[in-house]
Amino acid sequence: MTRPFADHATPRDLPSIDRLLRAPGASEMTGIYGHSLATGALRAVLDETRAALLAGRAGPHQTPPAIPADETLVAEARERLEAMLTPTLRPVINATGIILHTNLGRAPLSDAAMTAMASVVLLMLTALCRGREVLISRGQLVEIGGGFRVPDVMEQSGAWLVEVGTTNRTHLRDYAGAVTADTAAILVVHHSNYKIVGFAGEPPLAELAALARERGLLLLYDQGSGAMLDTAPYGLEPEPAVPDGLAAGADVVAFSGDKLLGGPQAGILAGRAALIERARRHPLARAVRADKLALAALTATLDLYLTGRESDIPVWRMIARPLDEIAAEAERWARQLRDAGIDAATAPDVSYVGGGSLPGESLPTRVVAIHVPGADGGVDELAARLRARPLPVIARIHDDRLLLDPRTVRPGQSEAGPAAVMAVALGQ
Repeated sequence: MTRPFADHATPRDLPSIDRLLRAPGASEMTGIYGHSLATGALRAVLDETRAALLAGRAGPHQTPPAIPADETLVAEARERLEAMLTPTLRPVINATGIILHTNLGRAPLSDAAMTAMASVVLLMLTALCRGREVLISRGQLVEIGGGFRVPDVMEQSGAWLVEVGTTNRTHLRDYAGAVTADTAAILVVHHSNYKIVGFAGEPPLAELAALARERGLLLLYDQGSGAMLDTAPYGLEPEPAVPDGLAAGADVVAFSGDKLLGGPQAGILAGRAALIERARRHPLARAVRADKLALAALTATLDLYLTGRESDIPVWRMIARPLDEIAAEAERWARQLRDAGIDAATAPDVSYVGGGSLPGESLPTRVVAIHVPGADGGVDELAARLRARPLPVIARIHDDRLLLDPRTVRPGQSEAGPAAVMAVALGQ
């Protein structure tokens, strides 16, 4: 963007961030990109302008640049944000005549394209620790989903598993005493889908990071759930977030793209750039890489976090849904069913986060409880017939009643559930 020139402009003449946030166009920018990103972009533009002013005064034959108008600085900040958040995967018109064009993603996406979970823990261990020892607490030798167990994954990676501590308690000294010349890393696996309660304990991640630095080891952290937010404001138990692991000193953090991140099913590695690059260049990375659909969906999901729009992510919208809103919808459903002659009432219950995240965590909810008269097994038959519909309705059964929880019903589907129950119950 071309800037005007004038004499005697100095860095002291630069506007403040607060002033720029009140300038024309700033409100729209913060509405689109969020206050934090907008402020960061404005600060970067001011830093550049300050550097230009100082450089312009460095020589006697140079004319110092003027301070651009506030709206000009805001426009430059917005251009920065637009460039930063423009998706790298975009539709194109392939007029080359090359159907499987390497630079255009090879085969065009089909409606039947599927995403697959990248085995990032295996990639992390293979690329960074193959042929060497990796220390892990006995309390973390878990099955991480899909039948994959940590000892099996480590065996496939070519790293040597060294167990330390006990199932319920592992101390920092257990790790320190197990380090040898062959040790490459400490692996920490977060208990994202189970709990060890009672007389139990593990050293904090920051202490393990300090030990790893002292001994020249890597600290690898399988965070699991992909949480990016503080879960406490949502009424849930605290869950260590991915940024927390990085801030504590983990060299590489592995986590899921779905679960609490709320994106596509994929595995993600984050951490020190040099280590991520080693993993990216490893031959195994080609076999486990995410496809175009997963990358596009992941980019869109992370953009929502960047711009402060977490409420647009379905998993967090469901978690944060107010109880009074759920209760009102449950009562509306129950009333519709009763008007159709179906024995339905609302009742207090709980929703679960599930999905291998926040084990045992529940949220208060209000359900529609449907009583099915007749012989035993009537409620099972009703549930089976609902599952068999063109748009299946999946419900729970408790105390011989069919339970419908509005919390997890997506927008636009709220009428379909009661309608399906009425159609099945009335033999339609």
